[in-house]
Amino acid sequence: MDTREYVDVSLIGGNVSTEVKQAFFDVLCEQVKKVNAEGVKGFEPEIASRTLWKEMSVLKKAEEPGKLEGRIVYEITVEEDMINGNGALHGGCSALLVDNCSTMPMALLSLVTTGHAEFGVSKSLNVLYHAPAMVGDRLRIVSTTLSCGSRVLTSRCEIWDATNHRLIASGVHTKMPGSAPKSSAKL
Repeated sequence: MDTREYVDVSLIGGNVSTEVKQAFFDVLCEQVKKVNAEGVKGFEPEIASRTLWKEMSVLKKAEEPGKLEGRIVYEITVEEDMINGNGALHGGCSALLVDNCSTMPMALLSLVTTGHAEFGVSKSLNVLYHAPAMVGDRLRIVSTTLSCGSRVLTSRCEIWDATNHRLIASGVHTKMPGSAPKSSAKL
């Protein structure tokens, strides 16, 4: 089972109200159920189920005081199924974490500002690898929005090794709002 289906939002820190956190997880769980109903399989749900949600906040942007930014912080421990042949966190797993974790502050900010959580569709995902993380290392993943407009959503994500106090990977994720499916009816 995916943790997103049984998260106790009262245990998540940050300045977002418990009601907003619950509304966010209600929408997220509906997305997960839809994917599960379609029979989609893969490694993502297994890794995502181990991600602990630590903070959900909406803050004034320091550089643009008239704007808000979404911020979500997670933790996860590196396990055997997340490593490469050298015993370090696999780059693909790092990219998965950046992809998943950077999407959530976009959805949170859009939920708070428009009443609709926009998860978007990926346009680009750029990941930089800085240092290895090994099995047992505790990772702290910090994701914040850069911009959330009507056409483009952008966020940044940093994966920190909380055990050894160093930056493991960072990324910038650009998405666009999803469009409604085209009608299959022909005229």
